[in-house]
Amino acid sequence: MKRICVVTTSRADYGLLYWTIKGIQNSSKLELILVAGGLHLVSEIGYSLQNILNDGLNPIETVDLEMSNDSENGIAHSMGLGIEKFTNCFTNFKPDLVLLLGDRFETLSAACAATICHIPVAHCHGGEVTEGAFDESFRHSITKMSQIHFTSSENHKKRVRQLGENPKNIHVVGALGIENINKLTLLSKEEIESSLNLQFKERNFLVTFHPTTLELDETESQIINLINALKQFNYAQIILTKPNIDPKGRSIIKLLEQFESENSNHVKLFDNLGQLRYLSTVKFMDVVIGNSSSGLIEVPSLGIPTVNIGSRQKGRDHGNSIFNSTNDTDEIVSNIKMAINFKSKNQPIVNPYEMGNSSELIIQILEELDFTELIYKPFFDLN
Repeated sequence: MKRICVVTTSRADYGLLYWTIKGIQNSSKLELILVAGGLHLVSEIGYSLQNILNDGLNPIETVDLEMSNDSENGIAHSMGLGIEKFTNCFTNFKPDLVLLLGDRFETLSAACAATICHIPVAHCHGGEVTEGAFDESFRHSITKMSQIHFTSSENHKKRVRQLGENPKNIHVVGALGIENINKLTLLSKEEIESSLNLQFKERNFLVTFHPTTLELDETESQIINLINALKQFNYAQIILTKPNIDPKGRSIIKLLEQFESENSNHVKLFDNLGQLRYLSTVKFMDVVIGNSSSGLIEVPSLGIPTVNIGSRQKGRDHGNSIFNSTNDTDEIVSNIKMAINFKSKNQPIVNPYEMGNSSELIIQILEELDFTELIYKPFFDLN
């Protein structure tokens, strides 16, 4: 059996990888080695390792990257520690391939470690563009350290090809998060209200805002502008989720906590919702607001519009239900009103990421692939 090491470092990538992890676990040709670390071990955003354990999955190793400091020095320390600890993990368990998703710095550390250990890497969601974050550079760097690529669209396949990757090793499988919508039994309105300990109102917003890591000096003003926009909808139930622990992430959390405490009758802040509660909540929203990739990728498949704020997701492909806004308060308000109007008219939504069977395609490819041919990786020029 081929040993596949899946590395998950956050609630986000775990939710997207869940069905692929289960598929590897259930395969007669693949052996699962699950490694969890990074943000999963941070208690202030919910200690999401517990979500993995609740799903009946037991990571073979947990990797603590000491993420108590979200300064540039703190992030660099976590990255260096990640390379060391993931290298130890890979040398101990000797996987035949490491499977990674996305663009975070913890994932980059795992890719570096696999490269050092001469272990091929399969990368999900390469070729995408997020111009406002340093994750953009991390994603393309992971692509160059990967031998197999599972992209979410044909456009993203073309970008991976531009980076000199072998066309036969680039596979379009769609966005992994869409599969959760198709396979999970989402909670009813009563069930999600009970789980969140609140009651939905006539208007309901779900808000997630992460640091735009190439605009760190503007982080506080950006989240204040967003909060000022939300204050103009004091009749709506506003559900907030905490951001990732990137630089300035804790500054955002502090301001969100203050906003909640001053408006507790209609604002509620959560460490994290997990995939089931998050998707179930989206289903009953009028609009999703913020700068998370989920607003562009998964939310449209639930029939809900998104107000995408700022440059964090700039350049990412999206459908017709996305309302792009600057960080200006008045423009955010205007876009929220347009999104509500869009939903009220039951406009048909086109989602370019929808395929629905991503994990099955990935498992089939991994089962059939000859890993021995992957380590030596020539650069494939476009011509």
